[in-house]
Amino acid sequence: MGIPLMSDIQDKASLSLIIPCYNEEKTLEKCLEKCLELNNYNINLEIVIVDDCSSDRSREIAEELARKYQGVKLVKHAVNRGKGAAIRTGFANATGDYVGIQDADLEYNPLDYRKLLEPLLAGKADVVYGSRYLRQDTRRVLYFWHTWMNRSLTFLSNMFTNLDISDMETCYKLFRKDVLDKFVPLLKEERFGFEPEITALVSIFHCRVYECSISYEPRSYSEGKKINWKDGVHALYCILHYGAPYASLPMQILLYFFIGGFAAIINLIAFVAALSLGLSVAFAAVSAFIIAAITNYLLCATILFRHKARWTTQGELLAYLITVCVMCLLDLALTSAFIALGVSSVWSKLFATIIGFIGNFAFRKFFVF
Repeated sequence: MGIPLMSDIQDKASLSLIIPCYNEEKTLEKCLEKCLELNNYNINLEIVIVDDCSSDRSREIAEELARKYQGVKLVKHAVNRGKGAAIRTGFANATGDYVGIQDADLEYNPLDYRKLLEPLLAGKADVVYGSRYLRQDTRRVLYFWHTWMNRSLTFLSNMFTNLDISDMETCYKLFRKDVLDKFVPLLKEERFGFEPEITALVSIFHCRVYECSISYEPRSYSEGKKINWKDGVHALYCILHYGAPYASLPMQILLYFFIGGFAAIINLIAFVAALSLGLSVAFAAVSAFIIAAITNYLLCATILFRHKARWTTQGELLAYLITVCVMCLLDLALTSAFIALGVSSVWSKLFATIIGFIGNFAFRKFFVF
């Protein structure tokens, strides 16, 4: 049995659309008028405009629209906080059974929400993503590198969430309100990091996810597009930060391989530098290990394990210090043992570091975190 179409649904769908707005005076009114067309399709529509302290006339226009149209409310930020913060504010003020996101520009067509609602109304989905990359009849061609960045971030996000999503960075995400209420207290991202953050939560809460193709008319930077390469770098961080702690063990091992590998290189470089300064092998090995351990901890705590820490902050640090002491003694013992066997100091340290790499992961995964 297929998903029923909106035209087949007898009861009105209660839909809240969140419109985060920052300096969109040229498009806000037309965007809202397009959204209001949903009222003609058996939808009980609520619109929540969140003005993120615009410096143009966006706030005045939004105030006029809220007075003019029933079902339109305006929430104002006293300072500019970012798209993610505006969306969170909108979520907190939404009352519909289903809650979606609508940018204040004209890149997306609000009437596509009719399609997104269908799997939710049929009881088949908890979340529906509107994908810009599923097949369309026509599309506007614009920035290759922007599309490439979106697709690459989606691919990496899928690796950690184990979701087969074609467009993680899409604006169009539609949620059941009761499911969304579980997410809102956990959301932290202020800007465009919201997209990978909430996608990670969708995976963590084992939501039923559907995708629908949507129309998309991208605008250029001269037309007001705001996202840039810095947001792409931060999105990559968010994918790791929010997704890695809950990823499958093979993915955690793969990520730790890069983190631990970086720390191992620091360990070896510090050891060679200490030897070149005339320090003893024992002192060089211990000091290099401590430097590498601090590097490793900061990266792991920030990216990989932090959300599953078993201890309070003090307890976690104590557990980690115990781990460092044990592994430091092991590192020193192994380095000394290889030297005693006639292996050069540098190669001895390298072999000890490789063995310690495996032990470090086991300790952090099963003892500290």
